[in-house]
Amino acid sequence: MAEISKLRALTSAGLMDCKKALAEANGDMDAAVEILRKKGQAVAAKREDRQASEGCVVAKSTGKFAAIIALNCETDFVAQNAGFVAVTNKILDAAIAAEVKTIDELKALVIDGQTIEALVVEESGKTGEKTEISAYEVIEAPTTAAYNHFNKKLATIVGFNMEGVDEKVGREIAMQVASMNPVAVDRDAVPQSVKDTEYTVAIEKTKEEQVKKAVEAALKKAGINPNLVDSEAHIESNMAKGWLTQEEADKARVIAKETAEAKAANLPEQMINNIAQGRLNKFFKESCLMEQEFVQDEKITVGQYLEKVQKGLVAVDFKRVNLNQD
Repeated sequence: MAEISKLRALTSAGLMDCKKALAEANGDMDAAVEILRKKGQAVAAKREDRQASEGCVVAKSTGKFAAIIALNCETDFVAQNAGFVAVTNKILDAAIAAEVKTIDELKALVIDGQTIEALVVEESGKTGEKTEISAYEVIEAPTTAAYNHFNKKLATIVGFNMEGVDEKVGREIAMQVASMNPVAVDRDAVPQSVKDTEYTVAIEKTKEEQVKKAVEAALKKAGINPNLVDSEAHIESNMAKGWLTQEEADKARVIAKETAEAKAANLPEQMINNIAQGRLNKFFKESCLMEQEFVQDEKITVGQYLEKVQKGLVAVDFKRVNLNQD
């Protein structure tokens, strides 16, 4: 029992697994540890097609370097286990100490005589569930900050352009990222493809609205309630209810078709572009961190808050990892 207890302390494997491994290794502790590691590898391979949708997400900052890791598993029961959380923190601590930049570098990093990749496989053997590092994000900046949500499934890190940013301020901005899920730090950082798509959508939506307004105005002028004829389904339904005659329905169809065609052919381009640009600006205000309303004070933006804290202070980067659906 003493040997079994020692092996359990070394590997965290189950009682019977340790007993069998020791028996197979003829009492050789190192060999038994290797047997259990191999068992972990077998479990990982066996569950290769299983979805690891639960897990633990942790972020940490050490001044100019911050990182987030997501260690995934299959069930929330395992994800919330203290041992699983401890392993996640252990991996992140090692990554931050070595200032590892990529997930491949992270997996190759050696701690306690084994690579992190091997450690993750070993963890799979302990839990009996597929385990994998699904995300690893880093930021390097004069000051960084981190925020960990209480459920251990959402974490963020933020970088700032100046040194010595107050820890409370950094945490507030990291919480902003967690809460508001921006797409970029500012409008310059939004990919051009995203800007082009948003502008195209804004143009089409504006045209549709202008045509719809013209049709509604024409229908009202003809004495027809636009709400009764805004779709074929509504027309048929309202005719069946006796709220609309066949003659009114036919008249409404003609008016809607002719008005829509005429309006679409004569939309003022400059007006459409101006409205679309306004929609794009709204997208930037909702989606860019520096332009978002500050959640702690909605009268100002994040950018205005940071400027108030320290002249010239801006966020330069952020990362957000969330295992739940936004």
